[in-house]
Amino acid sequence: MSEAAVPSLALVVPCFNEERALPITVARLREELTRLENDGKASRNSAIYLVDDGSTDGTWDLIEKFAGEHTAVQGIKLSRNYGHQYALYAGLMEADGDALVSLDADLQDDVGVIAEMLSAYQQGNDIVYGVREDRSSDGAFKRWTALTHYWLSERMGIVTIHNHADFRLMSRRAVEFLRQYREANLYLRGIVPQLGLPSSRVHYRRDERVAGATK
Repeated sequence: MSEAAVPSLALVVPCFNEERALPITVARLREELTRLENDGKASRNSAIYLVDDGSTDGTWDLIEKFAGEHTAVQGIKLSRNYGHQYALYAGLMEADGDALVSLDADLQDDVGVIAEMLSAYQQGNDIVYGVREDRSSDGAFKRWTALTHYWLSERMGIVTIHNHADFRLMSRRAVEFLRQYREANLYLRGIVPQLGLPSSRVHYRRDERVAGATK
């Protein structure tokens, strides 16, 4: 890709019962998208894709409201609650864009490092993983379960990126490779590293939820 090319960016955000968080999240993402566009990191036709994973609160009503108010906001509604991984996959399959960044609706992922992700993408990386600097904010039980998860994954031969959840950038090429997978039980953290495409990492500190409760 030419260094001069400015990619269109898609922010893909799975949402399940995020009525309390969404107003804050959408405002923050629109602010960041504007900044990236003004800095020449993302093109003016970039967008935010909010995927409603069968919410039972007012999440979809809010998504419709934001989509009606802002051309950069798009809504995708699933027929029922399929789970986070399926909602994320559906968003990636439907979203337009040269570079697609997936992140959670609670804003625990640091949107400030998306600029770094785009720089790594411009340097030829099809996948850029957001990796937590540390887990000091987690309780002892959560740290133990994370370590156990990575240990079990490695024992089963599943390649995973330590301290990485689903905060990542994927190029259009990577998304099209992902489209070829027809897994019955989606686990994107295990599938994406198998794509075998050039990749990089950016590090960030995970914040507290902006509102609402962990699902």
